[in-house]
Amino acid sequence: MKVVIMEDLGIPAAELAALEEPFLAQGVEFASYPRSGDVGTMIAQARDAEAMILANMPMPGEVLRACPRLKFIDVAFTGVDHVDLAAARELGCAVSNASGYSTEAVAELVLGAVLSMARNLRAVEDRCRSGGTKAGLVGWELKGKTVGVVGLGKIGMRSAELFHAFGCRVLACSRSVHADAPVWVEQTGLEELLRRADIVVLHCPLNASTRGLINAERLAMMKPTAILVNAARGPVADEAALAAALERGSIAGACLDVFDKEPPLDPAAPLLRAPNTLVTPHVAFATRESMSLRAEIVFDNLRAWLEGRPQNVVL
Repeated sequence: MKVVIMEDLGIPAAELAALEEPFLAQGVEFASYPRSGDVGTMIAQARDAEAMILANMPMPGEVLRACPRLKFIDVAFTGVDHVDLAAARELGCAVSNASGYSTEAVAELVLGAVLSMARNLRAVEDRCRSGGTKAGLVGWELKGKTVGVVGLGKIGMRSAELFHAFGCRVLACSRSVHADAPVWVEQTGLEELLRRADIVVLHCPLNASTRGLINAERLAMMKPTAILVNAARGPVADEAALAAALERGSIAGACLDVFDKEPPLDPAAPLLRAPNTLVTPHVAFATRESMSLRAEIVFDNLRAWLEGRPQNVVL
């Protein structure tokens, strides 16, 4: 049996070898490749494999259909919108994800980004290094602010906990009511959340119902003093509408870790030139701890699939 690892999993070689070792003893063969965006290269790499491991690289149906032996796609990521699931379904391929690996990493980056924006950290550091003072750069505190979390899954709930610990009021909206949510989480509709929140945090998955969820009309519902944080998927927020809102000053700022396309981005992209933004190149999920946990989950998924008891099932 052959398993192809289609991109670097972000862990040391010794750690990867230790995870592979029990499988090698059972006759499983592994082949690892650097990430490629070339369809022909991907087909050549995966053509004779029964299982495929990948993180967030796009996996088109053209590649999957050219791999007649492929039966399992093991995604080292939470979201799977970058994999052609229709093709996987058509071919009878099982798909699992690594849900839960980045809960702490993403929530902590969200909190850190908001704190950075609240205290003008980039600007005050530049000012200090150039011999200046804090003049005009006095910030604001999280305590007493209202945070609206869109998507109350594991990551959304952890973000809510961290903001609550800082003394924030927490609003949340999700596809369904979470009966097990703490009493300090006020569950409400999206439009009410947008109108009331000082900080709006996006943690929802990307699907047909959430694509373009934060559009020009909904941005106009936000307070002019509010900031938007997108740690979900780029297309959940309309990039053109968001850039325009920032340019007009109809919202106060944005912290963005995701975009319509995966970084690297064009430096001339409107959002990179919009005022009052803090941007990071899709790094929220990436910590030493989360990469190790992700790899463990992926190899646990592989073991479970081989034993006929698939887990973290997407398809």
